[in-house]
Amino acid sequence: MKLSLRFPLVTTLVLLLGGPLQAAEERLTITDWATGREAPIRITLSGYSGEALNVLQFDLEVAGFKVVPEAEAQWLLQGSSQGQLQGRLTDAINKSVKFSKAYSGGSLRNQVHTLADEVVEAAAGRKGIARTRIAFKVKTGEAGGAGEIYVSDYDGFNAVAVTQDRTIVAAPSWIPGRRGLVYMTHKFNNPDIVYHDLGTGERKVVARYAGSSMSPAVSPDGRRVAMILGKSGNPDLYVANLDGTGLKQLTQTREDESSPCWSPDGKFICFATRQGARRVLARIPADGGTVERIPISNVGNPTEPDWSPDGKWIAFTSQAGNNFDICVIPARGGEARILVGGEDPAWAPNSRTLVFTKRLGSRRVLSLLDVPTRQNKDARGNLGSCSQPSWAR
Repeated sequence: MKLSLRFPLVTTLVLLLGGPLQAAEERLTITDWATGREAPIRITLSGYSGEALNVLQFDLEVAGFKVVPEAEAQWLLQGSSQGQLQGRLTDAINKSVKFSKAYSGGSLRNQVHTLADEVVEAAAGRKGIARTRIAFKVKTGEAGGAGEIYVSDYDGFNAVAVTQDRTIVAAPSWIPGRRGLVYMTHKFNNPDIVYHDLGTGERKVVARYAGSSMSPAVSPDGRRVAMILGKSGNPDLYVANLDGTGLKQLTQTREDESSPCWSPDGKFICFATRQGARRVLARIPADGGTVERIPISNVGNPTEPDWSPDGKWIAFTSQAGNNFDICVIPARGGEARILVGGEDPAWAPNSRTLVFTKRLGSRRVLSLLDVPTRQNKDARGNLGSCSQPSWAR
């Protein structure tokens, strides 16, 4: 598929180093939420054992709860995992019962995920994420950096290979509201960006050009794709419709733009670029316009940004020498907060939890972080070296 560029270049990269963005816009500051000072919700569990207990404790700790003895608990979850799964949630302070249910249908793991999500909603007043899905790359160990794209439950269980191509793949991006992914693959003897329907297995080329094609990111409405293409000689930022039509070039620089992500309203694209030898984050209107640098203090070399679904935060990777850290800033910029060592951050639909890549020697595993409490749990890692996660929304 060959597409011609029919739009005039709409912007030249203008980095406003050290200057404010728009003074009329409110600048968010780091709050207790982002400093890790939010106390976990204390809960006690009784009546559960084996797999059910392990899954329930994992789900609740990722959601910002802490399992404690009954005398210290704010909430009591009593039930049974022998035969039919049951759960009864009681407020330990006023003794009121929030719900009492039995669960059936599907696997035991899925039943426990459902129970955990209902505990989160009843006790914390927010939706749970235990029944969500992630996509990621698994390195196969073959020559040339080959790998495969997988999808799994959010905790790494029930992983299924989306590709079996034994070639270079990278950067899976979920299409919101669909069972589909966009990613880069060398399957067709070119670094193509493709759309993959997970229901039918059908693949369609979104972008096929000479030069590099990298980092596709699907817009929140599922209609457009931001990506980095080298068709003009340098890696620049482009957008196109999901079927590859309407290609539009947004930047034209000698710098190496990378890792675009969308604001949740679809109006802006955040990406990494350089100013001289210095890497920075910037944003540009998705329909074209002036590029603005996003000011960041405390850390350097930001890359791999991801905009939270509620629009308040941008998570990113910061590199210092051989060390990589996951950081978060207010979406308009400001003081960065280092959260944990790692790279490739991706927000959950709740705008609270991050999945990221953790290095363990020569291997990489996916890990889950509850940002307000800093509670961290590794996802199941029996597939090999995993990286580049994307969370379904």
